[in-house]
Amino acid sequence: MKSLMDTAPGGHSTSLGLLWSLLLCLMLLGGGHAQAQADSTLWVVKPMDAIPPATLAMASLVVQGKISRQLNDRVYDAHPSFHTKADDYLVWAPGVVSLGLAAAGVKGKHDLGDQVVLAILSNVIAQAATQSLKRLVDKQRPNGKDYQSFPSGHSATAFTNAQLLHEEYGQRSVLYSIGGYGTASAVGALRIMNHEHWLSDVLMGAGIGIAATKVVYISYPWLKMKVKQIRKK
Repeated sequence: MKSLMDTAPGGHSTSLGLLWSLLLCLMLLGGGHAQAQADSTLWVVKPMDAIPPATLAMASLVVQGKISRQLNDRVYDAHPSFHTKADDYLVWAPGVVSLGLAAAGVKGKHDLGDQVVLAILSNVIAQAATQSLKRLVDKQRPNGKDYQSFPSGHSATAFTNAQLLHEEYGQRSVLYSIGGYGTASAVGALRIMNHEHWLSDVLMGAGIGIAATKVVYISYPWLKMKVKQIRKK
């Protein structure tokens, strides 16, 4: 079987096609549970809550090393001068849309106040996990800038906010979920094209973002109940 480096003429476009295909799969894994929302019952965990982030984490481990290096080499060879800061802003887009809809009176799963709390908790947990892993793994970036490559913090933030949009408005229309996960997947692709991250970094970041948000949404009814109990005392 040929490796990613063993490409015929036109291999640059082939490698970019592979990159976008992989990130499309990433988007679908994130949104594959669009019809399997968690119940509002306290601490109800469904199998579909764990499958997407677990699959992304396992995929990250599978593509570690040679596969990620070869893909990044092909992308860099095709676009050595590519650079954009769009990924710095797109990470927040799905979350802004969700909060914007709530502020405009579009009914989601929670009101605006609860959405703000959920967004803060989800992003804090996702970044805490991401930054801890960065320091533990100490992996060099493709561009050699530092040793904070694994996992991708941008991807974690993007998928955290995509999951927020999905949780709140995915039941109203699947287009919200597609838009959110599509934007997050574009962030992952841009991180690779900017030569800031390996594919494995992006996949793990996506898994962390989705997992952090699911944990917060599943535990939120319990947290609210505990807060009410404390206030009554």
